Amino acid sequence: MADSAHPFDRALRLETVDTDTVRGTTSPQWANMVGPFGGITAAALLRAVESHPDRIGDPLALTVNFAAPIADGEFDICLRAARTNRSNQHWMLELRQGDEVKTTATALFGLHRDTWADDESRPPSAPAPEDVAAGRFVDAIVWAKRYDMRFTDGPVPTGAVDPSTSSTTTLWVRDAEGRRLDFAALASLSDVFFPRIFLRRGRFVPAGTISLTTYFHATSDEIDAIGDDFLLASAHANRFSRGYFDQSAHLWSRAGQLLASTHQLVYFKD
Repeated sequence: MADSAHPFDRALRLETVDTDTVRGTTSPQWANMVGPFGGITAAALLRAVESHPDRIGDPLALTVNFAAPIADGEFDICLRAARTNRSNQHWMLELRQGDEVKTTATALFGLHRDTWADDESRPPSAPAPEDVAAGRFVDAIVWAKRYDMRFTDGPVPTGAVDPSTSSTTTLWVRDAEGRRLDFAALASLSDVFFPRIFLRRGRFVPAGTISLTTYFHATSDEIDAIGDDFLLASAHANRFSRGYFDQSAHLWSRAGQLLASTHQLVYFKD
């Protein structure tokens, strides 16, 4: 069971307001440059559905659209099941502060069946996390302190460096305080990558995620078996153009099992 004293669980405490509304509060331990870390917002939205009495099955997909910065303080998540089928369930969510919509989301939950299975995804070659030194982020990025990140390729440029011809970053990552993995934590980890533009330009560039989609490939039993171990995560961009770029990423277990894949759209100013 998750430890309620852990920073992640404190950030995901949600109070029921009515049947289709829950209320949370931003946490300074998950602060980003502007507003909270997108991953913790995604986790809170997923937890809102997980906690709903009408929810069926496990998370299959979550899309979060960051419409406006979330201010420090309370927020409400309004959610409803748009449709429930025999094996899957479609949810619509809005995160509001006062009369303003700050974030919208859709979530897909479903029941797993025993079927033929195969995994075409292959993790990149990387040394064991125990053989990689802990990485550094800029001190002002508070949320990064919540994770133990060990970069094997494309570390965050903490100062001006030569521009790179590759946008790929690969790292081992886990909770810094040993919290066990669950779906909400996996949703948060899907946004653990710094903007790809930093590598290509060799410096910090104003950038922010607009839309983040995560596909959950693992079952709850598979996630529970990982415990608090490292995940191997790798991300790259496909195209930078006219103020936007995309990012594709994968997260694997140490054993090489694909747990989640993610895609996002990011704006930048240069």
